[in-house]
Amino acid sequence: MFSKACNYGIRAMVYISQKSAKNQRAGIKEIAKAIESPEAFTGKILQQLSRKKLVESVKGPRGGFFITEEGRKMPLVKVVEAIDGDQLMKGCALGFSECSEERPCPLHNRFVVVRRELTRMLEETRLEELSDGVVKGDAFLHK
Repeated sequence: MFSKACNYGIRAMVYISQKSAKNQRAGIKEIAKAIESPEAFTGKILQQLSRKKLVESVKGPRGGFFITEEGRKMPLVKVVEAIDGDQLMKGCALGFSECSEERPCPLHNRFVVVRRELTRMLEETRLEELSDGVVKGDAFLHK
C-alpha cells in the first residue's frame, strides 16, 4: 500500500519519536539498524522528512535526529504525504490519470470507501500513539 520509502519513513519516525520522548537523539546508523533499513536509503528518507520540517537534526558528536513534543503529536498522514504525496488518498486505485464519479475505473466505487477510511485513520493516528505502543510492547518496528 505504501511505498518502501514510506514504510521505512514511518518506522524511522516512530523510532525517533520513542527516543525523543526520552530527550534523546538518534543517528542514521542507529535508526537504520533499529528499523532494518539500508543506511543510505534511511539517510535519504530522513533528508526528505527534514526538508519538510517533520524531523529535526543536530550535527556533531552529540547530534542526531529528534522530534519535538509538538511534532510527536503530528498525524501520520503528514509523514505519508511527505514521502508518497497524496496519491493514495486522491489517486485512482488502478493508476489511471483520469478517474472520477463521472468516468470511474472498475474499482472506483469500491475504493472510495477504502480511501475514505484510510484517510480517516491516517489523520486520526498520532505519531506518539505508535511510538508509545512500541514502548509498551503492543507493537514492534522490526521482524
